[in-house]
Amino acid sequence: MTLTQEQATWFAETFQRLSDNVGQAVIGKQGVIRLVLTAMLAEGHVLLEDAPGTGKTQLAKALAATVQGTHARIQFTPDLLPSDVTGITIYDQATHKFEFHKGPVFASIVLADEINRASPKTQSALLEVMEEGRVTIDGTSHDAGRPFMVIATQNPIEQAGTYKLPEAQLDRFLIKTSIGYPDLASAEQILAGSATRDRAAAIPPVIATNTIVEISELLTEVHTDPTLLRYTAQLAEETRRDQHTRLGVSVRGSLAMIRAAKVWAASEGRTYVLPDDIKQLAIPVWQHRLVMDPDAEFAGVTAENVIARVLADVAPPQSRAA
Repeated sequence: MTLTQEQATWFAETFQRLSDNVGQAVIGKQGVIRLVLTAMLAEGHVLLEDAPGTGKTQLAKALAATVQGTHARIQFTPDLLPSDVTGITIYDQATHKFEFHKGPVFASIVLADEINRASPKTQSALLEVMEEGRVTIDGTSHDAGRPFMVIATQNPIEQAGTYKLPEAQLDRFLIKTSIGYPDLASAEQILAGSATRDRAAAIPPVIATNTIVEISELLTEVHTDPTLLRYTAQLAEETRRDQHTRLGVSVRGSLAMIRAAKVWAASEGRTYVLPDDIKQLAIPVWQHRLVMDPDAEFAGVTAENVIARVLADVAPPQSRAA
């Protein structure tokens, strides 16, 4: 069943309401908010590479409040254990049974702050729940619920005492972006409201969590022409062939692109995906999935450069498949 135009129009209006609501807490960053909402509705996760104090916590809290969900913040440190993230099973002497005590990962929106400061073992505790939406403790699986999204942050400046995220974990983030510092007008507006320490606390709910799940399922029906599927596959293959990369876009990365493009198209009131949707999302969806050749990195070539070249070299489809 294909998404109807009436449904697409309703979703575009709802998407704008969600974006405006979160924008009350994260001022002047509509582009980033749209990307994060796209990731949530595509049931993906977000990696924010940003300096401290740019509003990452406010973004996560405002998003959770907007969808009437729960929010948890995990401060990743070198001594953090996997059980501190997922939870632990404790023996209850009164009942003579083991009881599972849920960790902070059991929330709608989980902010994993400075994820690269924790050991690889603790980082890997997020892998199963990010991919499958569940946590397995002592052989028993526990569902994380829906919606569920991890917003992980890492500081691009201070790298001392950090552990680089492995490629397998980076590949599980649907989008990588950064909030960045506000422009002058937005900064003035933030300072004018300095009496309010927590803007996200005053954010009213816009939509229920169960409705978010229904919308996510509905958006899978956005039409994607076979020529666009081929175009996406060609772009991914070219990143793997590029002389400056050691590892290009994976199949998971191509699937992530299609999921994100469907949400992006519907957010603009369309029932179908356009090549421009893929072009606009190429860098945030793919930049973190490329592993650059060390010599290319030394020469200043970035993942963004490779993606831009691939987009320029591969011609988008000009007509729909018959």
